[in-house]
Amino acid sequence: MAKAPSVWSCVCKMPQGHFEKLYGGFPQKIRHHLGDWLENQPWEHIMGADPFCIEMANSVITQLVEELKKVAKSSGSDAHLILQWVENFKIMAQRDPMAIIQSFKNICKGEMDIVLKQKWVFLMEESLTQLSTLQEQTVKRINIWKKQQQKAGNGAPFDENLLPLQDRAEFIFGKYHELCVMIQELKEIDHRLVPQEFFDKINTGIGALIKSSFLVDKQPPQVLKTQTKFQASVNFMLGSKIMTGVNKMPVIRATIITEKGAQELFAPSVSASESLKDGAGEIENGRSVFEFTQATRTCGAVFKNMLLKKIKRCERKGSESVTEEKCAILFTAEIHFSGSTYIIQAMSLPVVVIVHGNQDNNAKATVLWDNAFSEIVRCPFYVEEKVPWRKMCSTLNMKFTSEVGTKHELSADHFWFLAQKIFGDSCLSYDDLKERTVSWTQFNKEPVRERNFTFWQWFDGVVDLTKKHLKDYWSDGLIMGFVSKLFVQKLLSVEPSGTFLLRFSDSEIGGITIAYVIRGEDGSGQIQNIQPFGARDLQILSLGDRVKDLKQLTYLYKKGRKDDVFEKYYKKVSSCGNGYKKTAIIVKVVGDEAEDSQTSWNDAMPMEGIDSQQPSTSHSVHYASPPYGSPAGSPAHISTPQMLYSQPMGTPTLIQPPQYHVEHTLFPNSRFIPSPVYPVVESSQGIQPYVPETQTIITEGLHRELEFFDILDILSNDSSMTNLPHFNQAIMNDPAPMQEDAGQTDCGLLQF
Repeated sequence: MAKAPSVWSCVCKMPQGHFEKLYGGFPQKIRHHLGDWLENQPWEHIMGADPFCIEMANSVITQLVEELKKVAKSSGSDAHLILQWVENFKIMAQRDPMAIIQSFKNICKGEMDIVLKQKWVFLMEESLTQLSTLQEQTVKRINIWKKQQQKAGNGAPFDENLLPLQDRAEFIFGKYHELCVMIQELKEIDHRLVPQEFFDKINTGIGALIKSSFLVDKQPPQVLKTQTKFQASVNFMLGSKIMTGVNKMPVIRATIITEKGAQELFAPSVSASESLKDGAGEIENGRSVFEFTQATRTCGAVFKNMLLKKIKRCERKGSESVTEEKCAILFTAEIHFSGSTYIIQAMSLPVVVIVHGNQDNNAKATVLWDNAFSEIVRCPFYVEEKVPWRKMCSTLNMKFTSEVGTKHELSADHFWFLAQKIFGDSCLSYDDLKERTVSWTQFNKEPVRERNFTFWQWFDGVVDLTKKHLKDYWSDGLIMGFVSKLFVQKLLSVEPSGTFLLRFSDSEIGGITIAYVIRGEDGSGQIQNIQPFGARDLQILSLGDRVKDLKQLTYLYKKGRKDDVFEKYYKKVSSCGNGYKKTAIIVKVVGDEAEDSQTSWNDAMPMEGIDSQQPSTSHSVHYASPPYGSPAGSPAHISTPQMLYSQPMGTPTLIQPPQYHVEHTLFPNSRFIPSPVYPVVESSQGIQPYVPETQTIITEGLHRELEFFDILDILSNDSSMTNLPHFNQAIMNDPAPMQEDAGQTDCGLLQF
């Protein structure tokens, strides 16, 4: 075990000014020559004037004289001074030996006290330094927690438990309190030994710790719509230490501030009291009171029904839109502790304020970019304009998997396609992307090549469609998804006829399409792309049942026979026990003659709970007379609209509206069934009838009590379909579908 250093070794390292008053008239030079010898004498045993103590005192003085004579021989110029003091000690010993002993006892004790106090001061300085370092680490951990909370807005995993951080903050706070008590006690003994800077450091450290311990633990929505209620909550991690026993809990006030206001708030020239001024908008129910929960050791407040009534927009930069303008909710409270007043503030993550739902998509893009690419500590709310593509890939994958709720992540091939789309370059290779950066403008300012929407608008549409209608298909690996049409053609060109795959539409927002290969007798192949299905299409009829109905599809690429792969997604047909016959919806490819012969009741999906409205077309369509008679009279007797839609046309192209042909399985030859109406296209060659193959209704029977005059009434009204409400609503009210991919095949939905 190492020997503890002597007091004298510490005295030698200290400024000699600390000992001037202690030595008095005794020369410091002689004290230095005596060194450790002086403190090694048994001064503590010479305590009285009895013969034993006097004998010990004379003995120690004799040794002192001999030690000084020995030192004088090697002290050079100090020898004369030392020998002079030797004679002085001899004379003093004859008169009062105990006076000499007491003088040296005082010197040794004084040196010990000064050294100990100096060591204490040194230890205090070291403790404050270590405590300050620990506090800096804790603040960094708090900032990391805040950043993780921000990334959780993009779907990153996040542990919101604050108790470990609270334990660290409370530990540091306790140490500050202990040091404060010790310094105060030392000051009472000798105020000269306690530098004022100790008090300043402790007060500064406690103030910074109190302020950094107040944060937003439940964030408000980052896309904040005016006149819409929202919630948030704050947590004061030192509340249990500071507010215990407080008669009246402090009030917290919530205000909204702009980006400029946030920057000014944290500027050194701005005092805390200035931040209490009104913000950039009016928040209703923006006040709450701290509450302490003993069970969870938490002290905080919940704002349950806040409402942003209005917002004062600040001046925007350049081409910046309102959905790029970032604000924040600032929570402010005033607390009193140990005779001091502290104004504590916690600022929420950046929020984008919107006034209409159609701004939501672009606002989410601003939030996503800020959450993903902002630094942990920054000037509010600066974020880089360009970021590495690899970081963008990680962000898109995180957003997709979390929003959809799947563990099936995006692959390298998906990122390759996404890069080609956002950069507008179909020739990009994997190596080209290693050091590539992507800008905010490319992400959500400029539309992608040959489209009228941005990359984010398209990607967000895919996420929304997958989340609502395709989650299980994606999770099971049935959707190839993010892949280009050219790449699909390359994959399917070597596959057998009927092989298909599913990909997200490249030309529409929120659409999924089916690509399949068909081969002729000579083995030549052709790739077909079915018009994309949107969210409303899949709400009417699921993707699995659509795949089931399309007889051209036989094998899912790299997965197996479609019935083996999709069987669990087929809707089961149940018998109806209420006396009615079921109808069904069947999907078929327009113009495919071969499929009609394969359609049967067993393939149909029951119509229970199906929305009858269907997408219609937006081209000029005329109707020709039915090819056979009607019990209601001639075609002129039936009022048939000559123009259902009106829109300028270029080259005459027929895109027919949904057509409905009723097949009566009980009365196949009955003439009392409504006659089909055939659309025609008007061209330079005149009106050419078109016999539709898009829609077929299959029923097992009509109600047997239907009378002749009921049927006659149906057929003699304004239109042959007037009293068929589902049909009438679908034709007259639905908006036109989105433009399909070039080269796609129209797919009809059969509905009654």
